[in-house]
This record gives sequence, C-alpha cells and structure tokens, in this order.
Amino acid sequence: MTDATFEAVLAGIGPRLRNLRQQSDMTLTDLSEATGISVSTLSRLESGSRKANLELLLPIAKAHGVPLDDLVNSGIQDPRVRAEPREVGSMTIIPLTSQPGNLQAYKMIIAPTDDDHPQGTHEGYEWLYVLSGRVRLQLGDRDFVMGAGEAAEFDTHIPHRFSAADGRPAEVISLFGKQGERVHLRAAPPDRRG
Repeated sequence: MTDATFEAVLAGIGPRLRNLRQQSDMTLTDLSEATGISVSTLSRLESGSRKANLELLLPIAKAHGVPLDDLVNSGIQDPRVRAEPREVGSMTIIPLTSQPGNLQAYKMIIAPTDDDHPQGTHEGYEWLYVLSGRVRLQLGDRDFVMGAGEAAEFDTHIPHRFSAADGRPAEVISLFGKQGERVHLRAAPPDRRG
C-alpha cells in the first residue's frame, strides 16, 4: 500500500465511524458509554482531527458488533474467491464465484471411477471447458470424449453425465446457469474481408 493510499484509508475512517454510529441510532454519549472512550475523542475521530488506532477502533467495532475490517475498509473488496471445495461422487468441485447469481463458475477435478451412475437432468444450461486430461460426456444417447482445450455446451434438461476417460483424472471449468442462461463466446473477431 502506498503512503497516499494509506492516508486515504485513514481519512475515510472518520466518515465510516459516523455513518455506522448513525445507522445504529447511537449518540456519541451512547457510544462513549458502550466503549469507555470519551465523547470528545469519539467526536475528533469522526471529524478526522484524531487519527484512529487499534486501541480506539477495537472497542468501537465491538460496540457495533462488526469486524474491525468494516471500520477501516477502503471500499475495495478482496476479489479472491475463498469458497471451500466439496466432494460429489468422484468429483472435487471448487467454486470460482463467490456471489450468488444466475451464472456460476466451477473448477472440477474428475477422478477416474468404476461407478457408472445413471445420467441425470436438472434445471439450467451448462458449459464445460477441459483444462487437462480427457472427459467422457454422455448426453442423451450420444457419447463424446473431449480432450484438453475442447469445450461443450448443453441444456441440462437433456440427460447427461460426465466422467474421467482413460482411467486418469481430468480437470474442467464449468459455467452453469440455473435459469438456462447460455454462455456467449466469441473466440475471434468476425472476418470482415467480404
């Protein structure tokens, strides 16, 4: 963090403290009683004439029942997705999106298995891209083997199943839309030589 960024974060703490206190319907006196910090110190923190430190911010965060990060947050959220992987049958599914929404992205590691579970159906539309290995995609009465760099998209109302082919693990990226959204990709600009 640069010195200018650091100073901007510090300058933003006062207004955040005031907004949080007002949203909590607390007066400076109420907050002073809850934290043990004098009204004048709280007022100077909110106006920016007093620099914030941990000794002051920790009791304020506790009084409001919020994480300390909420008091010093610069408004830029951490973009990294930290969702936990989960095991589903022979697959490890790693969410790549953290916000709820219509379109979700996943990385799936498909382990080889002898389990030949039946094809399934569900609401939505799916797009798969094979990162490594070979994937067997059973779609209705059709059977496809896809290698690294290949993609497929299909309506999940059609009975389907995918598994690792060739007895080795495979990795795929999957985009899934519960409401049937299709992924629109353009790999190259249209040919305009016409």
